[in-house]
Amino acid sequence: MELLGGVIPITGVSFFLLCLFAVLFVGYALGRITIKGVALGDAGVFIIALLFGALFCGEGGVASFDQKWLDIIESFGLVLFVTSVGFIAGPKFFANLKKNFKSYVLLGVIIILAGGLSAVGCIMLGKHVFGFGADSIVDLDGFVAMIVGLLSGSLTSTPAFSAAKATVAAEYQSLVSVGHGIAYIFGVVGVVLFVQLIPKMNKADMAAERAKIAVAEKAAEGKKERRLLKLDHVGMAAFALAAILGTVLGKIKIPMSGDGLSGTCFSLTTTGGCLLVSLLLGHFGRVGKLSLMPETSTLKLFRELGLVLFLAGAGIPGGAEFVANFNPMYFVYGIIMTIVPMLLGYFFAKYVLKLPLLNNLGSITGGMTSTPALGTLISTAGTEDVAAAYAATYPVALIVVVLVSQFLIILF
Repeated sequence: MELLGGVIPITGVSFFLLCLFAVLFVGYALGRITIKGVALGDAGVFIIALLFGALFCGEGGVASFDQKWLDIIESFGLVLFVTSVGFIAGPKFFANLKKNFKSYVLLGVIIILAGGLSAVGCIMLGKHVFGFGADSIVDLDGFVAMIVGLLSGSLTSTPAFSAAKATVAAEYQSLVSVGHGIAYIFGVVGVVLFVQLIPKMNKADMAAERAKIAVAEKAAEGKKERRLLKLDHVGMAAFALAAILGTVLGKIKIPMSGDGLSGTCFSLTTTGGCLLVSLLLGHFGRVGKLSLMPETSTLKLFRELGLVLFLAGAGIPGGAEFVANFNPMYFVYGIIMTIVPMLLGYFFAKYVLKLPLLNNLGSITGGMTSTPALGTLISTAGTEDVAAAYAATYPVALIVVVLVSQFLIILF
């Protein structure tokens, strides 16, 4: 690409970075538009990334990037975001978990099972009522592969996506990818809007709601000591240590079939590994007199930067796939598999578990494994404390969604 008639040639990495920053700038501008108090926020970056991918990165597009670049941006952003969330939630996480442990576990299971049952319902609809929905899918196995891909996209779950691809026959793996890409869009935007609309529909007093989830304040403050050794003044070294340990932990694979590591395996993935390690480091805060806690300003910056990089890295290729493989019926199935578990989880937490509103919504973002929605909820709630509910529910949902995805393939 050349600007100003060739005076400013921009190619390769420079062109990629130019496009990336353009997506971020326009996405932030879109996210600021507020309609009756509801805005897309950071999800505006995701929408613009999708549009950019659809318009410029499809077949014959003028901005075809090496997929590895986008993968690096997405993975780097995810590590920044979840590690920051873990550190922020860590000081209060275990006190909150102890108080609501059964509720978080139960809610995580219920949300994912509701998603699984929604997928079964979509399979039944497709099989007996509407037909499979695409000329390229001619048998039930292919349709089930598509639905399971839609489920992983609806729950924005990369582990479920990976597990589904590993479980289906080789000829159906592309259908899992297509389904994931189609449903991922509403899976992100739907939950982002949900966590903003529910407080408004309930006319929630946010100051009162924040007070209900402020746990272990004194305990957390008591762990702060003034004379701790810091390797650097902003905490980059401690952050890097958490990212290293979390990435290694996330790569450990646990076989789930008799084929050992060559068969279906479960792992925490980089997301789960970094979240777990940073939670622990954030809880303890130090080893001896060595501080392992980054500065709050560093964590907030990395959380925001990580989220928008992740959304851009996932959105650009998703937009290209969406145009190439869009089918209206599949989009409807994806909406069903996002809305049903979200609503069921919310009402169960409200009326049965009787969780405070912000704990409820934080758990919903964790149960739906929705990283972008957590960022929106933190802004909406005006407190970082909601991250503790996300962090408590997320690991449960992570495990169950992998198992449900595989079970659906085996069942049908």
